[in-house]
Amino acid sequence: MTPDPLSLAFFLLLVTALLGTGLSAMHLGASTRTPSWFYGALHGVLGVGGFAALLVALDGPPRGAATGVAGFGRFAAALFAATLLLALIIVAAHVRRRRLPALVIGMHATAAVAGLAILAAYTLMG
Repeated sequence: MTPDPLSLAFFLLLVTALLGTGLSAMHLGASTRTPSWFYGALHGVLGVGGFAALLVALDGPPRGAATGVAGFGRFAAALFAATLLLALIIVAAHVRRRRLPALVIGMHATAAVAGLAILAAYTLMG
C-alpha cells in the first residue's frame, strides 16, 4: 500500500523541520563546533523529497474547497520554493567556507515554518 503523497510530503517536511531546528541550534549557538555535513545533507535530501512529494500531491485531485483551504497547498509550495532558494545560498556559503549570516538562516527557517504550518492546515482540513 503506497502512502498518500500529501501525507508523505507533510511527514518528510515535518522531520526536515525538526532536523533543521537542531542544525540551526548548533550553528547559531555558543558552540564553536559546526554541524556535521551528514546532518546538513540529510536535512536537504529530506526537504527536497518532501517538496517533490508536495508537488506530486498538488497535481492530484483538488481538495479543501469545502473548508476554505483550497489554495493553501499552492501557497505552502511557494513558501517551500523560497525555502529551497535560501537553502542554495546556505550551501554556496558552506562550499566557499564562509560563515553564514544568521539573517539568511532565520529567513530560511521562517519560510519553512510558515510553509509547514500552512501545509498542516491544508493536510488536516482538506
